[in-house]
Amino acid sequence: MKSFSCRLALALSLAGILALVVYWRATGNQTTLISLKPDNTFLVEAGHAIYAAKCASCHGGRLQGQTSNWRERDAQGYLPAPPHDATGHTWHHSDQLLFEITKYGSSKSAGLEMKSRMPAYQGLLTDREIIAVLSFIKSRWPEDVRNRHDQLNTRQIRQSD
Repeated sequence: MKSFSCRLALALSLAGILALVVYWRATGNQTTLISLKPDNTFLVEAGHAIYAAKCASCHGGRLQGQTSNWRERDAQGYLPAPPHDATGHTWHHSDQLLFEITKYGSSKSAGLEMKSRMPAYQGLLTDREIIAVLSFIKSRWPEDVRNRHDQLNTRQIRQSD
């Protein structure tokens, strides 16, 4: 009887794994859409600390970016670190794309052709830490910019359905 129970448990476990693989392949290997939480005080505070340690040296302590000419390439063809405040273009990208750029790097994210010195943070920061940093950044945007960014995310979610 014990042997039958073990075999049944093993068979059910394998069936569950198989079902997950089939589902994963059927959905095109999609991941869950990322959603930033700029109103989550704990997450934003954690993101602020991570930003200060990992991002501020290039993007500035006040999110101001490297230079006022952040859209112009340097002599080597690299774009400087852009501002992440309302004067930059960060809020023009969805939560999902911001996450992917941060995790995988700009050159491997959504087909962007951007020569950048920003490293990919995969393996350096956890997904939750990346979301915390991006939530901190978004928490600093004015209300009208946050609203426009939320509308952008809503459009992306509708398109992915």
